[in-house]
Amino acid sequence: MDFAVVSYATYLPIATGVTVWVARTLGRNGRIFLADVFAGDDRLADAVNQLLVVGFYLINLGFVALWMRNDQSITDLQGVFDALSYKLGTVLLLLGVMHLGNVYVLNRIRRRGSLDKQHRPPVAPQAFLYPGQA
Repeated sequence: MDFAVVSYATYLPIATGVTVWVARTLGRNGRIFLADVFAGDDRLADAVNQLLVVGFYLINLGFVALWMRNDQSITDLQGVFDALSYKLGTVLLLLGVMHLGNVYVLNRIRRRGSLDKQHRPPVAPQAFLYPGQA
C-alpha cells in the first residue's frame, strides 16, 4: 500500500470540503454584513459578496492544490496522520486568516462610510427660536 496516495486521497476531499463549507457560510452570512457596509445597497452587496466568495475559492483551493505535494516519503500509517495534521492545520489557519482579513477590510470600509455620514453639513432649520420664545 502506498501511504502517500492514502494521504492525498484523504487530504484532498477534507481540505476541499472544509473550504467549500467555509465559503458557503461566509457567502450566506456575509451578505447581511455587506448590506450594512454598503448602506443598504442590496445589489452592490450581492455583487461584492459574490466576488469575495469567488476570490475565496480561487485562493484557498489553489493553496489546497499546491499544498497537496509532499516532499517527505510516507512509510507508515503514523506518517499519514502526521502529514494530514500538518497540511489540514495549515489550510485551516489560512482559512481563518483569510476570513479575518476580509472582516477587517470590510469593517474599515463600513467605518469610513459612517464617518462620511457624520461630516455632512447640518440641515438648515425651518425656523429660528430666540431666548424666551417657545
